[in-house]
Amino acid sequence: MIDPYAQSEVEKTIWAALAEVPDPEIPAISVVDLGVIGAVELAEDRSSLRVALMPTFIGCPATEVMRQAIGERLAALEVADRVEVILSFDEPWTSDRITPEGREQLRSSGFAPPPHLRELGTLGELATLTLVACPYCGSRETTLENPFGPTLCRAIYHCAGCHQPFEAFKPI
Repeated sequence: MIDPYAQSEVEKTIWAALAEVPDPEIPAISVVDLGVIGAVELAEDRSSLRVALMPTFIGCPATEVMRQAIGERLAALEVADRVEVILSFDEPWTSDRITPEGREQLRSSGFAPPPHLRELGTLGELATLTLVACPYCGSRETTLENPFGPTLCRAIYHCAGCHQPFEAFKPI
């Protein structure tokens, strides 16, 4: 398995290329910063490059688009004869996998990033917080408008401070 902090130039090139692949639903964040890259394995003879993609949800409609974009981007590197992007459910994705840079990218794009699960205690899946800071003005005077946003992982809120609606990622 290739470590994202590895030292070889080929490994750095692979991770840099993955970091250029945007999430299809929120292009401001890459698949690396979203934390959906589970593992990267380059065969010693470079016959294959295998990437494990961890969907945020089993039925995520963006999964196939991500698979294709990752495969095309890595194939363009020509570091392996074959590139395979597989869906992996061995380790479930959680919102804690979003990098600090990814959280800031979400915030600057108008999405409230989820809190870390360790800050919340025990919650069921798709937990929705009643108090979320507005990504535009930082106000905590926000109201949950709809627990079901455009995707399963987001909810819709309204800010009383700047009067803007916004989406917030649910902690998973």
